Amino acid sequence: MAPLPQNPGGHSAVLQQALPPDWPLGNPWLHFITFTIIAIAFGMLMIIAFIYVERRGVARFQIRLGPNRAGPEGLFQAFADLIKLLLKEDIVPARADKLVHLMAPIIATVPALAIFAVVPIFGNGALFADLNVGLLYVVGISSIGVVGVFMAGWGSSNKYALISAMRGVAQMVSYEIPLVLAALGVVLFAGSLSLNTIVDQQGIPYLLLQPLAAVIYFLAMSAETNRSPFDLLEAESEIIAGYHTEYSGMKFALFYVAEYGHAVAASALFSTFFLGGWKGPFLPPVLWLMIKMLVVFFVGFWVRATLPRLRVDQLMGFAWKGLLPLAVINLVITAIEVLFWPTQSMWPLVPVNIVIAVILVLLWSRIFTLGGGKIEVKQGRVEVKGAKTVEVKV
Repeated sequence: MAPLPQNPGGHSAVLQQALPPDWPLGNPWLHFITFTIIAIAFGMLMIIAFIYVERRGVARFQIRLGPNRAGPEGLFQAFADLIKLLLKEDIVPARADKLVHLMAPIIATVPALAIFAVVPIFGNGALFADLNVGLLYVVGISSIGVVGVFMAGWGSSNKYALISAMRGVAQMVSYEIPLVLAALGVVLFAGSLSLNTIVDQQGIPYLLLQPLAAVIYFLAMSAETNRSPFDLLEAESEIIAGYHTEYSGMKFALFYVAEYGHAVAASALFSTFFLGGWKGPFLPPVLWLMIKMLVVFFVGFWVRATLPRLRVDQLMGFAWKGLLPLAVINLVITAIEVLFWPTQSMWPLVPVNIVIAVILVLLWSRIFTLGGGKIEVKQGRVEVKGAKTVEVKV
């Protein structure tokens, strides 16, 4: 393997070559089957781990024990829940679109596992496919999940489920833009859309070189995966259980797996883009990736246990007025740095970018506010105390 020329990361990277498409035994079909099993097994293992860690972790934040009966320290709680859901009756509303109602949980679940086809899990470059447009593949596949959410709302013949589905579409469109713009900053530094190359180019973790992009990406991915405080799709105080209100049994279990599957995939992508992926000393590469994914997920449910749910107007305003302008500014600054900063000395750029990120966040917090206050609906108008009165027809 020949060393690559100096890159914007400020180090001489050695590109890990992916395994040939006919490994093992010179059979491409065996390669397909092997890495499909690996991707699904890795994804399901991390889903089970995430479910356990979140339920036990949030319980500690809320000063309670959490699940601790099924197995030692509640380790088998996820399996107990699965058995319970398998034994439940599958109820379909009389006026539901049967085919759409059936296909929705499948379409919501499959993209979360399909993302792992391009995520480098092992240090020897072994992955399902080292696409040179890996980021585009991730963006395209992850966008399909919301189609399953919309199908669930539409096919259930339930107004609350439909409201949740429409929220999901609006939320996905709104937060996908700043998420992709934040990832483009990483692409500019790495010089490639391949996730394998992005990991190899991180002599300096992009969390340090792109702190503002990391924050934007984390918030946008939390919204796209329906994590608190962005979980307006399942706002039980407003719309019962949201888009899966009319689901039970195994279909509901698939939506449950889909939600945590997308959280697992989002954590893996954040670790790949900003934390060096599988890179790390002493431990096997796959363990480093798992540890980084768990750390990212821990921060996510820490936020969930700390912050209250946003209103729907605050949710949309935060994307369009807050994250999007900051993502555009960060992309422009990154492009200037890649063009004019000497590639041999990137470490001095770390404190510069951290200071820029802090200044931009503080300035933008002065310019843009979410609009707090208490909402009261009166005859002929809606009043938000602490903000201006908005006239609407009733």
